[in-house]
Amino acid sequence: MSPTLTAKKPRRLPSKQVPEKETAPMNATAAKLLVAAGDLMIERNSTEVSLSEIAQKSGVNAALVKYHFGNKDGLLLALLARDAAAEMTNLAFVLDQPISPTEKMRRHIAGIINAYYRVPYLSRLIHLLLHQGSEATSKEVHRFFIDPLFGFVRKLLDDGVAAGEFRKVDPSLFYISLNGACDNLFYGRQMNARFLGPTGITDEVRRQYIKHMTTLFLGGLLTDRAAMSFDTEKSSVTKA
Repeated sequence: MSPTLTAKKPRRLPSKQVPEKETAPMNATAAKLLVAAGDLMIERNSTEVSLSEIAQKSGVNAALVKYHFGNKDGLLLALLARDAAAEMTNLAFVLDQPISPTEKMRRHIAGIINAYYRVPYLSRLIHLLLHQGSEATSKEVHRFFIDPLFGFVRKLLDDGVAAGEFRKVDPSLFYISLNGACDNLFYGRQMNARFLGPTGITDEVRRQYIKHMTTLFLGGLLTDRAAMSFDTEKSSVTKA
């Protein structure tokens, strides 16, 4: 889920990351199929769902899957594009807020974790399409999700350095570290169950992980001056 280290520096993240054909109102039948696919993945805690099962749950003829999406990969790609569009809108909103780069990064870290928590299949769906889909499918995932996400992180890091809040770090390595750490909690659910217990990833675990990740990454990213200010703010919030 990482770009190459030689990726060109992108321009400012635009407010629309997915082409109009992907953000335009979807045909009602196609939308039903996507809802059914997502619901099944959540119910089963797995991306292993068949087209016939999706069609049955949606109440739509299975033949219409091919009509609207071409094949199963096309349907799964459209599902990810639907979910990614919402996240790209959130990124653009955060980037445009009149707040410090430190606060934007704090919100971004929380946003990644909340997105994976809100859409339980998201992490595994990304891995599935990247590593088991066709080359064309992988390129599409990079185009509408991974590349814009990396562009956001790179822009935010540049803004933080310019503001004197962030140390200068390699944006690709930072992206890999941050997204890998957030992704692993959800992608490795079975492995992590050993540490989290039978209840798994609860809302309390989500909150604790956001706090842990924020402290971990901002602790290494902030300049000494910015770190002192950040510690003061956290202390004030704790006492309030």
